Amino acid sequence: MKSISKIMAVMMLLVSLLYTAQIKNAKTETVKISGNCDMCKSKIEKSGNVKNVATVNWDESSKMATLTYDASKTNQQEILKRIANAGYDSDSFYAPDDVYAKLPSCCQYKRNKTMTKTMNDHGHDHSSMENSMSKGHDHASMSDHSSMDKESKQSDSPLSKVQSHYFSIKDALVKADSKTASAQSKELMNAVTAVKMGELSPSEHDAWMKVMNTLGTDAKAISQTQDIKKQRETFKSLSKNMYELLKTSKHSTPIYYQYCPMQDANWLSLENTVKNPYYGAQMLTCGNTVETLK
Repeated sequence: MKSISKIMAVMMLLVSLLYTAQIKNAKTETVKISGNCDMCKSKIEKSGNVKNVATVNWDESSKMATLTYDASKTNQQEILKRIANAGYDSDSFYAPDDVYAKLPSCCQYKRNKTMTKTMNDHGHDHSSMENSMSKGHDHASMSDHSSMDKESKQSDSPLSKVQSHYFSIKDALVKADSKTASAQSKELMNAVTAVKMGELSPSEHDAWMKVMNTLGTDAKAISQTQDIKKQRETFKSLSKNMYELLKTSKHSTPIYYQYCPMQDANWLSLENTVKNPYYGAQMLTCGNTVETLK
């Protein structure tokens, strides 16, 4: 049995070397990822690997993973996010509780209870405290968008820039300004990538893990076109996922969840007054507020 295991290990190493050879601009890093067994190894590596872009080799005994990736196409954070979504904690990302709970019993590794308690008590991981403090109070401001003044009053949340650019896109669609909507969507993509997971509260963290990929995909789709109809159509999905995220947070000023019956779609606003982003001036006041997030 030991000889078979050794042969399998050599074969997996050869496969790993083959994938690594196909990766351009290769950068290699080592990180710790929690797990228990061969099944964990398979899931960790499968969730982290992307053909010709990234490969992960996880060692069961040391719990250390070697990440090799094309630095022009991805980064360590993106790889670790995918692995966390599969149920495995790292120093950077904490897997959603419901995903961890669905792992087979043999894969349910001992979690870092100190980190869990810290996140539950304070809404962030102490290991990220220094980065959070150095970040300071960074609020974007856009003079062309009146709602930005209200946005600056929102709590200094790790999601503040994500919110800010979402509301800028909404305001641009109200004005049928497809160019600004496209530009702000690019900024939203950057903001999504820059979110530090360790600074999120447990409820925000779980919601973020579920919606972050779709938020990025929708933002990219809006940024790549200046067809206002296509932008507004994609904004439906963007708004749905933003709602799922923001309803898990506390807000210093209300956020209004509004509904357009003509499109059977919702959006979020910093004003209770309805300004419909799906029709703009054509039917500016079409809709109503269905929920207030506080």
